[in-house]
Amino acid sequence: MTEIRAVTAEEFPQFEPLFVAYQEFYEVEDIDPERNRGFFSRFLGGTDDGWLLGAFDGDEAVGFGCFYRTMSSLSATDVVLLNDLYVNESARGRGAGRALIEAGAELARQAGATHLVWETAPDNHRAQALYDTTGAEKSTWLEYELEV
Repeated sequence: MTEIRAVTAEEFPQFEPLFVAYQEFYEVEDIDPERNRGFFSRFLGGTDDGWLLGAFDGDEAVGFGCFYRTMSSLSATDVVLLNDLYVNESARGRGAGRALIEAGAELARQAGATHLVWETAPDNHRAQALYDTTGAEKSTWLEYELEV
């Protein structure tokens, strides 16, 4: 059974290869482990920025979810953004992704947010198959990205 919990500083090194695998999955060109360390460690233990949750199979880290505190001016409410969700290929289909989403929804409720939101690549059909079973509604919004 997969256990979901906040990643501790002691456990953090186990997740560094998962951050890289996640970035490789999305074909990130400039993967920098040191930058990853600085970025993801800001969420340890739950902070004003958000939370880093780990999925564990026994003592082995098999996935993670990184949740950002943010807000929506349309609804004038706080929301939580599930910006990153990754589960090792070998652990997929065994409930870790769903458990991370459910844990994130609980974090959002506890934080007083009105929604948990996320996005995925249009061709990530395996993830969409999971997302379509969570009760979440697909958005009609398109995302744009401007490099600055």
